[in-house]
Amino acid sequence: MKYLITVYPWENPKLYFSESELAKDEKVIVATEYSNELGIVEKAAEDSVEEINGKILRIATERDREVYDNYQKEKKGLIKTCREMVKAAGLQMKVIDAMVGLDGKQIIFAFTSDGRIDFRQLVKDLSGKFKRSIRMQQIGSRDEARRLGGYGICGQELCCVKFTGSMQSITTEMARSQQIAHRGSDRISGLCGRLMCCLAYEAQQYREMISGMPEIGSEIKTAEGRGTVMEINAIAQEVKIKLENGKYLSVKKEDIK
Repeated sequence: MKYLITVYPWENPKLYFSESELAKDEKVIVATEYSNELGIVEKAAEDSVEEINGKILRIATERDREVYDNYQKEKKGLIKTCREMVKAAGLQMKVIDAMVGLDGKQIIFAFTSDGRIDFRQLVKDLSGKFKRSIRMQQIGSRDEARRLGGYGICGQELCCVKFTGSMQSITTEMARSQQIAHRGSDRISGLCGRLMCCLAYEAQQYREMISGMPEIGSEIKTAEGRGTVMEINAIAQEVKIKLENGKYLSVKKEDIK
């Protein structure tokens, strides 16, 4: 069977194959690109999904969990040291998290940055400091928000934290189809500074509702004359039109000529 497994907190779940059936939230050992690591079962995947990232070797033992928990306790010190070395090197990057491989031989640091960073010397310095193999992994602002957590303007826990799995790509087209793009980026962006995840929830319904309706700024003909479309109310299936004489008029979708 195929399962979506979360291996590192800042990565989206990936697909792994298992010869036995597993339960949600079960901890397992998976074969990754660099080593065997502890992962958490998110859910079973559809059989039609073909891409496999690795194999689930076995269910994690109590010893595996103890080792993992002990390495987790190292994180705070690792991050602190890495941040100090980044500052000393003058690198424009923000260290977010750290993870020690289950075999204890490597450390993966997650960071954010506005551009590309030459961290080759930093990797050498960190390797010399910790006597372990070092990997630097750049993540996006949405991944950072998911890792740190928080609450949105709705008062609810961030969608990226509350709902596990791969994060859907959010586009400005979703905001335009819901007639909220004009509100400005500040009002439709989340804590991560990117477009809010919740824009995706009703995007398809709005696309269906505005299908066949004129675009804002277009000219249409009404029973009272020609006018320019100023607003679209997808739910009421109405458009607000400014006639050539300056009068405003609301017209139902079926009455548009």
